Amino acid sequence: MPEISVGEFSPLIQEYASYKLSIQGCSRKTVEEYLLDLRTFFRFLIARKQKIDMDGDEFLKIDISGFDLEEVKNIHAEDIYEFLFYTNRDRGNQWAARARKLSAIRSLFKYLVVRRHYLEHNPAADIDSPKPKKALPKVLTLEESLRLLNAVETDLDSPYRTRDFAILTLFLNCGMRVSELVGINLTDLDPELRSLRVTGKGNKERIVYLNDACAQAVTAYLAERKSPQFANVRDRALFLSRLEKRISVKTVQAMVYKYLERAGLEAKRYSVHKLRHTAATLMYQSGQVDVRVLKEILGHEQLNTTQIYTHVDNRNMEEAMAHNPLASHKPLAKRTLKPEEDPDT
Repeated sequence: MPEISVGEFSPLIQEYASYKLSIQGCSRKTVEEYLLDLRTFFRFLIARKQKIDMDGDEFLKIDISGFDLEEVKNIHAEDIYEFLFYTNRDRGNQWAARARKLSAIRSLFKYLVVRRHYLEHNPAADIDSPKPKKALPKVLTLEESLRLLNAVETDLDSPYRTRDFAILTLFLNCGMRVSELVGINLTDLDPELRSLRVTGKGNKERIVYLNDACAQAVTAYLAERKSPQFANVRDRALFLSRLEKRISVKTVQAMVYKYLERAGLEAKRYSVHKLRHTAATLMYQSGQVDVRVLKEILGHEQLNTTQIYTHVDNRNMEEAMAHNPLASHKPLAKRTLKPEEDPDT
């Protein structure tokens, strides 16, 4: 993510950012993403007004610190529509990026109108959010998941093999987000390793239960993590980097790509988040996990977010067609018609 500083903004926007952090309890990452989108929006409005080239370096140098309440009062729904058109047409933003930008704008105006009563009208209130393309999530099959785990197990030259195996096992079994995994502390583990606590979106905690595979993988890693080698490590993180500090998201991502390649899988088609999709899909397709239970496992707010995993693959559809009671009904053998039966005579 490009670097961003709250000091770039007017006191009004800084006040909004403090509200998101302190009152709503949003994560710093979420607030930074909102500010990043608002900065682009404000720059767009200024560039359009001053006829600044939006494709050049000058656009990135636009000062938005003067974008205060008086400037915000002049924003209309047409301005927001034009911004969304611009992000799609000129910046190539897909629906998710455009939806996030609109969400940031809506959030700001909701704060100004509903929370602080600085404004009477929310120009973003009636703007429809960009609709996602109806696409099924890319996931690993069971066989591919086993190949990925085997790629780590057989990497005898890696000093982090036990750690990486435990990480991938948690991803593929528990479906946790990468941000949740890197945030796990030693104190988040149940003493008997039956469960652990993670902090998800919006700083909401939930309990993730561990199956035998997870418990064994984490136990093996803890034998190293709690060895004399790490006796002087003050970091309370469960997973450590080579610098003996909390492992970063980028390090985990690089590790996943490394083993995808080693397993002969197309790393470009997958990502760490796809492992979350894989875990959810495998659990649901087992036939033993109700979608409502899956919602709680994944930490989703809404059930409709989880229902994407209820998709069926082509094999399921082929099997369903084969089990239709009419599937065995054969066509009549072709016979020669008598002249009086020939419809053309």
